[in-house]
Amino acid sequence: QVQLVESGGGLVQAGGSLRLSCAASGSIRAIYTMGWYRQAPGKQRELVARITSGGSTNYADSVKGRFTISRDNAKNTVYLQMNSLKPEDTAVYYCNANLQSTSSPVRYDYWGRGTQVTVSS
Repeated sequence: QVQLVESGGGLVQAGGSLRLSCAASGSIRAIYTMGWYRQAPGKQRELVARITSGGSTNYADSVKGRFTISRDNAKNTVYLQMNSLKPEDTAVYYCNANLQSTSSPVRYDYWGRGTQVTVSS
């Protein structure tokens, strides 16, 4: 069984920083891409950032220059360093991993339960 667990969310003032972590555990054969998505109340889920196993990254235009995604392959962990936070960054942030488990040859998207990030003005 594969599980993704996020941590690091919380309440922060505008201009502040937070660092989110997501650790994947369980019967994992290989992790291909990992990423962060977010969903604000009344809005659709959006991709914030993602990173491939080789280290290539993609960011939403709204966070470029402020957020940095990274991963530690040895720890099966992805991070999101969020700087210069704005109230519009307030959302539930979800960790995603596209991976292959030891029980299946098919790559599958796994999701964390989410962590709340609230940025006050």
